[in-house]
Amino acid sequence: MAKFVEFINAADEKLANELVSPNAIFHVPGRPEPMIGPAGYMAIVAMMRGGFSDIQWTLEETIAEEDKVAARFTMNGTHTGTFMGVPPTQKTISVQALNIYHLENGQIVKEYGQPDLLGLLIQLGAFPS
Repeated sequence: MAKFVEFINAADEKLANELVSPNAIFHVPGRPEPMIGPAGYMAIVAMMRGGFSDIQWTLEETIAEEDKVAARFTMNGTHTGTFMGVPPTQKTISVQALNIYHLENGQIVKEYGQPDLLGLLIQLGAFPS
């Protein structure tokens, strides 16, 4: 998971190819179809960076069992681009996310991600708190 955090914080394509199976499936909230493979994960990271150019993920805790890892992250960043239809506010966010990863042969083959999107949008002022 430490290498994975390095990958998402740096948007490192080389690490993406090392850590993510070419057939990996990523279930992303708000998207009807899953993203696929390293390119799909890079697209997810690019989407987040499009709204929060300085976004960084901090791994808070993990629980591992057999071929699955549950990981709780804190995402921190500054809202510098349009995100989910909300124009840039320059506000900083700090949001929790809980993801479940399925692994095979040392690579991620599936992820279910659950960021606190409501909390994020409240912090941007898109919803009343």
